[in-house]
Formats: sequence, C-alpha cells, structure tokens
Amino acid sequence: MNLLLVNASARKERSLSRRLATAFVTQWMASRPGDAIVERDVGIDQPPLLTEAWIAACFTPESQRTPAQREVLAWSDAAIEELARADLLLIATPRYNYGMPAALKAWFDQVIRIDRTFRFDREEKTWPLSPLLSGKKLVLLSASGEFGFAPGGLRERWEHLEPHVRTCAHYLGVEGKDVHHVAIEYQEFGDERHRASLEDALAAAKALAVRLAGQAEGAWH
Repeated sequence: MNLLLVNASARKERSLSRRLATAFVTQWMASRPGDAIVERDVGIDQPPLLTEAWIAACFTPESQRTPAQREVLAWSDAAIEELARADLLLIATPRYNYGMPAALKAWFDQVIRIDRTFRFDREEKTWPLSPLLSGKKLVLLSASGEFGFAPGGLRERWEHLEPHVRTCAHYLGVEGKDVHHVAIEYQEFGDERHRASLEDALAAAKALAVRLAGQAEGAWH
C-alpha cells in the first residue's frame, strides 16, 4: 500500500494536526511496516497559486505545450503523480477561519486538473465532470481552536472544512463512504475539554489506523 500524507499546518512543533498524523502513521506502520509513505508538506512548502499562465498551459494539449508551459505545470505534475500512486490519502490540517488553510486549497487546485484527475464532457448537461482516479480512501485529521462543528453541534452551520474536503475528494478518486474524519477541538481554551478532546482524537486516530490497515489486507480496488 502507498500512503500520501499532506500536512497543511503552518506550525511544526506545536501543531496538533501533525501530532494526529504522527499517531496515525506510527500505528499504521506497526501493522504494515513494508508500506510506503510520501509526505507533501504544504504548510511549510506552500504550493504555487494558480495563474493565467498555469490555466493556459493546463488547457493546452500536452503535445502542443511549450517548454515554459511544461515548467509552469511541473509542481502540479509531481503532486498529481504522488496522488495517483496513493491508496490512502491522509490530510492533516488546522481549521482556519472555519475552513481549510489557503495552502491546502492551493494543493487541491494544483491536483484537481482537467485530463489528469477529471474529464469534462460538454455533451453531458447535468454532471459534465467525472473523476479519472478511483479506489482510494481519505483520512482527514483536523484541529480547531473552537468546538461544536460535528453534526448537531453548536457550530455545525459554520463547518466548511470537512464538506469542502469531501466535495473535492470526489475528484481525487475517493467515494463519500471512504472519507473518515478525526478532529481535535477546544485548542484555544487549553482546558479539560481540550485535553479530553485531544486524548479522544489520538485514540480514535490510532483505532482508525488499525481498522483501515486491516482492510488493506484485502483489495481496495
């Protein structure tokens, strides 16, 4: 199995989403030590933002691209190759302003690309976009300063991280049932609620790693 870990926190040592990712990966490797893990740290090494030149290169047929256009798409090409090889995608991220960090959004923009991860059928009037990748699972590991983002929670309507990731995951080759979310809350309070949330999330991440590693013994595809 191939794992792709996308870390999106601007923090390193103090990042709780990175701590969740470490717990998950450590538990996974204890079960499957021969698996390969690739890390793409967009929180520290941010992806380039889309530009007019990028868009023009993207919509130019590959055989007609200039060397300059190929260079513009080089970051995207490398990130897509990492994604295409992955069986399991881990996204470890804080929740910034109730959604994903700009660096994580930039990663999605770079890898969701016409004729690479999705096709466009202009004859299809209802759902013209369809994914080219399939058979992957996604684990979202998040950390929040506030609380109550789960269904039925105080801030359920303010939750824009998981819904956005779930929507984009469709074009990464992940079906809705194959998206899993483990969350830490109350970080800004630093009180007993936060400590309990942290402990529960670490335990949940390890348990999820055990469960998915067990499923990996069979065929995901």
